[in-house]
Amino acid sequence: MNVAYWIVAGLLAAFYLYGGGVKVLHSRDRLRPMMAWVDSTPMPAVRAIGLVEVLGAAGLVLPPLTGVAPGLAVAAAVGFAVLQIGATAVHLRLGDRRVALNLTLLIAAAGTAWLATASL
Repeated sequence: MNVAYWIVAGLLAAFYLYGGGVKVLHSRDRLRPMMAWVDSTPMPAVRAIGLVEVLGAAGLVLPPLTGVAPGLAVAAAVGFAVLQIGATAVHLRLGDRRVALNLTLLIAAAGTAWLATASL
């Protein structure tokens, strides 16, 4: 179980660390080709989502690694699942039916939450 957690959580953390970092650092013009939804979202909200993703990535890795508050890993994984439910809703509201990545991330986050719970 422990190895499975680290594989799934590591991949999920890497994805969100990159995606969140991009949202925090790049301008709307640089984000637009990758994320069409940024046109309908205020940039402070885009930056806040990016910051939440970066902090969540740290939450998946640091608590189990250090042994300090390992329950935070479960909270981070559940937070990512909730984030993807919202992201899927935004994509569908904007008429974008390409939600396979969102659903994959939702499943990965739910699996990570389950694995983290089993590891506690």
